[in-house]
Amino acid sequence: MNLHLSTCELFIPDQMPVPAAFERITHLGVGAHQDDLEFMAYHGILAGLSDPEHCFGGVTCTNGHGSSRTGPYAGCTDSDLGCIRRAEQNTAAVIGHYGAMIQLGYSSAEINNPQDHRPKDDLAEILRATRPRIVYTHNPADKHRTHLGVFASLLAAIRSLPRDQRPSAVWGCEVWRTLDWMLDDEKLTMDVSGHDHLAAALNGVFDSQISGGKRYDLAIAGRRSANATFHNPRTSDQTTSLILGIDLTPLAHDDSLDPVNYICGYIDRFAADVRTNLSAQILR
Repeated sequence: MNLHLSTCELFIPDQMPVPAAFERITHLGVGAHQDDLEFMAYHGILAGLSDPEHCFGGVTCTNGHGSSRTGPYAGCTDSDLGCIRRAEQNTAAVIGHYGAMIQLGYSSAEINNPQDHRPKDDLAEILRATRPRIVYTHNPADKHRTHLGVFASLLAAIRSLPRDQRPSAVWGCEVWRTLDWMLDDEKLTMDVSGHDHLAAALNGVFDSQISGGKRYDLAIAGRRSANATFHNPRTSDQTTSLILGIDLTPLAHDDSLDPVNYICGYIDRFAADVRTNLSAQILR
């Protein structure tokens, strides 16, 4: 691959030769920050662990320099924290038996610049090399701007590929905004029950963030548990841990679809459902 930044880092946990390591990737997570993959693409990580025909690969796009820091990490420089976060991400790749872990090393400002095509070009290179079946990324209604920048770069990268080289499925996941605003029958549901110990191990790797002021480990576990209980109000719990997603495959396969209109269509249908149900119950 010809990636743009000299600071880009490729890590193969089992030291398999790179071409073979890439060829085995079936599920690919593309996230903005170190720890995003473990939070949103855990379904793909489990797929790689539970089936020898599947293998998870990860891409983290930013360098980790702008992360929150308090407590024992309060005195870290941007460069120091970036090194710590890269190491944490690679440790997670070892725990999760990732087939490959790629850290592109861009700043948030570079990811957020729609005129900078380098992240898109790098992601296209990675997609060509790995040819994954399923791609997990940030949902387009996420409230973190850098997450949206990664989504936009990834979509542009996918659309730059010939149609027969595009992934079969692209799923947007919850991180900095839940998907409660979607109709239930339009949500993708990813059952990750029964592996809480592994989830805790993966989430707990990122001590620079947990001790640095953000209890992501507790928040993510709580969200998955809440999704399992609150997803269906009419039946007993069918799962104990559930990740919700939005199907972005139509955007990946139909270049004529406008991403803004596509996502706002979900919001409009949700608003119409709320209006209809509430109107039916209001006493006149």
